[in-house]
Amino acid sequence: MSHVVLDALLPPPLLAADGVSLGYATGRRGWLRPATRFLAVDRVSLTLSRGETLGIVGESGCGKSSLARLLVGLAAPEAGEVRFEGAAMPAPDSAAWRALRTRLQMVFQDTGGALDPRLTVRTQVREPLLIHRQPDPDARCAQVLDQVRLGPHLWDRFPRELSGGQVQRVVIARALAPRPDLLVLDEPVSALDVSIQAQIVNLLHDLQRDLGLSYVFVSHDLGVVRHVAHRVAVMYLGRILEIAPKAELFARPRHPYTQALLASVPVADPARRGARVAIPGDPPSPQHPPSGCRFHPRCPLAVPRCATEAPVLRALGATDVACHRAGEPGLPSLADVLSAPRAAVAPMPAREPA
Repeated sequence: MSHVVLDALLPPPLLAADGVSLGYATGRRGWLRPATRFLAVDRVSLTLSRGETLGIVGESGCGKSSLARLLVGLAAPEAGEVRFEGAAMPAPDSAAWRALRTRLQMVFQDTGGALDPRLTVRTQVREPLLIHRQPDPDARCAQVLDQVRLGPHLWDRFPRELSGGQVQRVVIARALAPRPDLLVLDEPVSALDVSIQAQIVNLLHDLQRDLGLSYVFVSHDLGVVRHVAHRVAVMYLGRILEIAPKAELFARPRHPYTQALLASVPVADPARRGARVAIPGDPPSPQHPPSGCRFHPRCPLAVPRCATEAPVLRALGATDVACHRAGEPGLPSLADVLSAPRAAVAPMPAREPA
């Protein structure tokens, strides 16, 4: 049987984005400098299977949260298409989108803003059930609060009376109440200390196992993503630079930016603290991204081609990577170049200005 026939027999991914873009307008600065638009998400493509967790990582301002809003249908793409179970995502606020909302839910980074300080825990979790006219909201509310391990003694408290970890559990319970298939989690543990982070991560593992959930997990913390994700997508200035299974990405990162991200993670072992290296330079403004590869102004491995030609994602083993030089025999990793003594680093080819 041919590969084409086999692909036709496979079920479609739960979620797929095909070349999606999303832009924002900058503020007007005088009559002679009108408002302009820039792309926070630029031609991104990815898929998510049932029961899978896709981690999305990158530095602040790379477009992770904007991509999350696109994937859950809170924003309409300016180009490309998002599909849920093979069907195009309806326009936000349309009747079809409202009917689909119970199946896609988002856990926002600002947990304080996600909850009404005037309402009790029980009322907050019942609210989406009433909005979507779910049967027996009281019983479902009790069930989902038990699933996130919040005891009845907390159900009639207000958010200000809860700890940070308890508030996060309420937010997750509220998202779970309508029985979704997909949760998009935007930095769900970034405001918590390490011990509480571990509890929430373990809770998400258990919920995925018991309920068959799929997750898109947005984070800047590679350590957390390593414990949560099955696959990881690395974003930089609105574009995906690398997508790989978790084990492959952490063992053999292909893109120099991914290598630099992993090399910049703090190391707990005192004997290896000197191995940590910093990514050179600062990210360019997303309003004025560099031409060609957007990482090339910060990449010591860049060649003239990188400044003029934007790379596209291509398969390299189990990894999809957008880098002209990935896979070259004998090419050093960016971490090795950055950590080497200056005299030991061979001069790189001259780069054209962005």
